[in-house]
Amino acid sequence: MCGIVGYVGARQATPILVDGLRRLEYRGYDSAGVSVWADGQSRVVRCRGKLAALEDKLQQEPAPGTIGIGHTRWATHGRPSDENAHPHKVGAISVIHNGIIENHLALRQELAAAGATFTSETDTELFAHLIDRAVKAGAADLTTAVRQALGKVRGAYAFVVMNDRDPSTLVAAKNASPMVVGLGDGENYIASDVTAILSET
Repeated sequence: MCGIVGYVGARQATPILVDGLRRLEYRGYDSAGVSVWADGQSRVVRCRGKLAALEDKLQQEPAPGTIGIGHTRWATHGRPSDENAHPHKVGAISVIHNGIIENHLALRQELAAAGATFTSETDTELFAHLIDRAVKAGAADLTTAVRQALGKVRGAYAFVVMNDRDPSTLVAAKNASPMVVGLGDGENYIASDVTAILSET
């Protein structure tokens, strides 16, 4: 099972995300990553292996900022690799995802025919492309873009989405896969399991 953690607040997000992911290690995973927004864009740092490998990479490639998403992945579509690790970013859109997009083959063909290029073997990247297309087509806001993308997706899923151009907001959506929202004092959280955020909320 994959793990999801998201944070919006005034504190540095990366330590909170990594700590939350550590609390989800019992679920099993083969790669980990974060996307954290600062200075106009999000920085994605991800790698194959355990959280210790991600922490080592974050020492070399810091990801400062006060809004972000983190993920531990158990491979379903695509082998364990740095390229297939979450988050996936297309344009200004960063996405993490638990579950399976059942119609991923048809969506990949549709997106490829429209000129999309892919950097991973995952079904998750397809959802990032769908949101990016909706934003570029004039969706009123990120929530609207996510709703439009969800209209094309079949399967069980939990998504969390961040847009570099709207850095105060995370948008989450779920169908069958678990998701919890945590309310803090001037900060909010999202996670795939309450254990990830219980100490903070």
